[in-house]
Amino acid sequence: MEKLVQFLNTYRSISDAEAEIIMSHFELKYFKEAAYLFTGGNVCNSLYFVVNGILRICAINDKGLDITHYFIKEPQFCTMLDSFNNGNIAQGSIQASSSVEVLEISRKNLRKLCLSLPFMADLMDQINQQRLLEKIRLKNIYSGEDSTSRYKLFLREQPDIVHRVPLNHVASYLNVTPQSLSRIRRNVK
Repeated sequence: MEKLVQFLNTYRSISDAEAEIIMSHFELKYFKEAAYLFTGGNVCNSLYFVVNGILRICAINDKGLDITHYFIKEPQFCTMLDSFNNGNIAQGSIQASSSVEVLEISRKNLRKLCLSLPFMADLMDQINQQRLLEKIRLKNIYSGEDSTSRYKLFLREQPDIVHRVPLNHVASYLNVTPQSLSRIRRNVK
């Protein structure tokens, strides 16, 4: 739970009393690699803070292929944002791309937390906005690049992820086949 408070402290000073209130609303959970924290086709009612490990936002495309949209590693929040905020059905899923340790808070408990500590609503909005901008930035740098260039950019922008998640997840994130990724990796040293 310390990691959550440390993370929030990078945005705003959190007192010990506030930290206790915040932590009382979260539940520590562990998931093995490949476990689904949330499955698409439902409303996402949980927000996760990644304490340790890597999650991925994924979906099955119209060709039946498993696509990785984003990787979320520690220390970051993860949810299906539109679904969580507005109660809409989410198409994507949240899956553990490695063994993960997360702190989970339900939508209901987040509302209670924001009533107890009103600054948390603005703080969560600020964090979500920053993460969305980072996701857009990452998608934009990969856009229009060939597969080898995307892999090189991935190594530069997200170097710690490549050795911590299955290569088929990396391949689907970069929009290449696992076989193509193996060839690219052999040629990029």
